[in-house]
Amino acid sequence: MASDVGADRTSRKGGAATIYDVAELAGVSPSTVSRALGKPGRISAATETRIRAAAEQLNFRINPVARALHTGRTHTLALVVADITNPVIFDIVRGAEQAASAGGYTLVIAESQESGEAETEAVRRLLPSVDGVILATTRLANPVIAELARQKPLVLINRAVDGVAAILPDVKEGVAALLDHLFDLGHQSIAYLSGPATSWVSARRWEHLLEQSEQRGIAVVEIGPNAPTIDGGRAAIRRVRAANATAVVAFNDLIAIGLMQGLADAGIQVPDELSIAGFDDIFGSELIVPALTTVRSQLELAGKRATSHLLAQLRGDEASVEEELLSTQLVVRGSTASSPALKRDAGPRDQLSTMS
Repeated sequence: MASDVGADRTSRKGGAATIYDVAELAGVSPSTVSRALGKPGRISAATETRIRAAAEQLNFRINPVARALHTGRTHTLALVVADITNPVIFDIVRGAEQAASAGGYTLVIAESQESGEAETEAVRRLLPSVDGVILATTRLANPVIAELARQKPLVLINRAVDGVAAILPDVKEGVAALLDHLFDLGHQSIAYLSGPATSWVSARRWEHLLEQSEQRGIAVVEIGPNAPTIDGGRAAIRRVRAANATAVVAFNDLIAIGLMQGLADAGIQVPDELSIAGFDDIFGSELIVPALTTVRSQLELAGKRATSHLLAQLRGDEASVEEELLSTQLVVRGSTASSPALKRDAGPRDQLSTMS
């Protein structure tokens, strides 16, 4: 009967129920309804329960635009990514969405297609209608990011800018584990297939590869920049062969997979003739044959933590701006093996001894 009364009330007035309908049905003022539904806990539990029951009866939903006019908040967050088709983004989006939903926020996603200009335009369009922004895999210059952070709460993923909160993978940890693995396999010459020239994390991976290779006495060369895609990996085959390295470390798993596909087409055996490794451990890295050795990043957690930092800023928490490092983990699979040079140096007797 109560449901019929609510439906009859809205049908007589036409359209969706309003906050005034809820107030009338619950016997309270519209401002009390606003407090009950917008900021729970500010009125008595009994009154709040009555108001929520009335709202449910009328199928009332808060209009985010109307609430924004009153509070200055839209309860909407923006997540801007470079390439929505990159599997790296899937887990970041999942983590960010979970944290946003738990905080009572809606997450909207925009893509720049690896273009700094498109990213700038997308962010500027979004700023008036969102409460905060997460830039994941951003291609913007540092001054542009700093300026955006002065306009709206902002958090970065896989990028560091002074004074801006950031969620970062522990690049040094991951590179060290990967180089130790390749060194133990006897590799003394490595090629790094870098990502886009504007990628902060690609530059950091190269810096740590260069520094730690020198420490281990390993020869290393950078080949790039490369598009962070399967086609980008395929396009690098000629340069990889010219480098005459025994192992290749790719900026990401997509480049590594593309390289492996191209090498297979060219009749080059992985890992017997060339070891390949990547970064991120995306979906599909274990499905290619041989399965890809990679450095796993905590992508879903990165999305969650970035959103949590953003919500903390919106609450006005006094915690200082900081960079949060997330641990990385080496995942060894079939795409890496002993260096071909090591196998050549071993005589027949040594090889028989190894096999026995």
